[in-house]
Amino acid sequence: MKCPYCGELDSKVIDSRPTEDGEKIRRRRECLSCAKRFTTYEIVETVPLMVVKRDRSREAFDRQKLLGGMLRASEKREVSYQTLESAVDRIEQTLLNSYEREVTSMHIGELAMDELKKIDEVAYVRFASVYRQFSDINTFMDELKDMLNGHSSKHAEK
Repeated sequence: MKCPYCGELDSKVIDSRPTEDGEKIRRRRECLSCAKRFTTYEIVETVPLMVVKRDRSREAFDRQKLLGGMLRASEKREVSYQTLESAVDRIEQTLLNSYEREVTSMHIGELAMDELKKIDEVAYVRFASVYRQFSDINTFMDELKDMLNGHSSKHAEK
């Protein structure tokens, strides 16, 4: 850290503590050349996660938009808000851990369907019907059959 008094690059940290809001670290430093003290603040650098939509346009990731879609799919089902919020947390963490700065809306939709499949099968089917934009009843029925075959094979294993 460059000393504001003499320009020397070497300094030592004397004291570190979080700011009142907890968003920054306040550091007291001492220049190793002139021995003067100064304060610096350290913050986490956040890079926005961009979503590439089907039409190739881009927008910032909006967890509320994802949560809203999952809430609509879970309407009148016994799924708590907290359960859905935790699912969105897991999806967001998965996206951030990938270190990709751009993700497709299709990838986010797949992650959401994986989460909903574990939470509530009806909510999963509702979400899939909107997300996958089934062209006709046959493709929708194929999806249901796949789900039922996976579900019955899980029961057979028990």
